[in-house]
Amino acid sequence: MKTLALFLLTALAEIVGCYLPWLWLRQNGSAWLLLPAAASLALFAWLLTLHPTASGRVYAAYGGVYVCVALLWLWRVDGVTPTRWDLLGAGLCLLGMAVIMFGPRAAA
Repeated sequence: MKTLALFLLTALAEIVGCYLPWLWLRQNGSAWLLLPAAASLALFAWLLTLHPTASGRVYAAYGGVYVCVALLWLWRVDGVTPTRWDLLGAGLCLLGMAVIMFGPRAAA
């Protein structure tokens, strides 16, 4: 549960860090949005360092959680309801994340 919560927080930090510049560039938002965007992306990078396993495995598994959080963002922030295909894809991503993070490992 702790790992999943850390993945969710990491994904949220990345999405906010990317969404704010998008608002600035595409929706004529204030350039001041770049300051919290930079802070959010710095938080994202720091949060990735807190994961207890090898960075490559973390990045691979994190991608599955990111997909799900991005679809939640699509629904709650952008107001677009994900399709059943979106949800199926997200489920497959989470399954892949679970295999990567929690699968058995050979002894080193």
